[in-house]
Amino acid sequence: MNNIENLTSMVVFARVVETLSFTEAAKSLRLSKSSVSREIAQLEVRLGTQLLNRTTRKIQVTEVGMSYYQYCHRILTEAQHAEHFIRHFHEAPMGSLRLIAPVSFGSQCIVPALNSFIAGNIHISVDLELTDRTLNMEEDQCDIAIIIGRETPQYPLVMPLIDITWGLYATPDYISQFAPIEKPEDLPRYDYLLFRGPAHTISLPFRKERNKLDIEVRSRFRINNSVALMSSALAGAGIAYLPDYVTHEAVAEGKLVRLLPEWSMDLYQAWILFKSESTLSSRVQQFASSLQRKLRQNLESGKEA
Repeated sequence: MNNIENLTSMVVFARVVETLSFTEAAKSLRLSKSSVSREIAQLEVRLGTQLLNRTTRKIQVTEVGMSYYQYCHRILTEAQHAEHFIRHFHEAPMGSLRLIAPVSFGSQCIVPALNSFIAGNIHISVDLELTDRTLNMEEDQCDIAIIIGRETPQYPLVMPLIDITWGLYATPDYISQFAPIEKPEDLPRYDYLLFRGPAHTISLPFRKERNKLDIEVRSRFRINNSVALMSSALAGAGIAYLPDYVTHEAVAEGKLVRLLPEWSMDLYQAWILFKSESTLSSRVQQFASSLQRKLRQNLESGKEA
């Protein structure tokens, strides 16, 4: 008796017993009815015993057939488990993930999300490049790029992450030295910490309901990194214009206060750019969804704080 030859017949027999129908068993196995009947007949010949009693109306399983079915059922179940394992193996995120993100946003927001993602996906390795240079998705070696801007990127494979709001922040000690700031028009007399640019003055936008104002302020200290700007603000060097995500912890701890919080200021968006459709593997898609969910949770918790 060829045990390997019996395996297919045993699976067919198990389905016949479970359906009590050659026709239904054939459909579930995607075989012809004649193929199923032939497999059962050949199996009975090889075993030297009758497993089924067949009439024109019904199928009855013999006593030895029912005992034999228990073994066949276990084989069928194990085969299904093996198939499930292979399917899960291919679907589970694994391999390397290459990302590019802006320096400050990457440090403050992407890295914490990556820490959680890596902890939950042990088969993934991550290569993160933090840079503020202009990206070229065709040439850059990455699966995902994170960018920040006011408008939707002109790129075919884009996914929104979060809105990034901005505000004015200073230490309580710095603010206490001066008259209270009650409206945007009170701002020009203070020292400001701003992003580095060619001009020493900048026009700050304010919006509240139907009111829109642009207030020009002067900066004696300009830096091209928001974390460094916050560090200067914490040192009492002036009022810093910062993205809110940078300041959540300092505000929660009482080290910084938001000025004129009832007024909205600049609004940017963070976006994910995907390299190409051919690189949208399960690890890339799962990370993108995980990142979006994590950032939005953190944004809400930051607002509550």
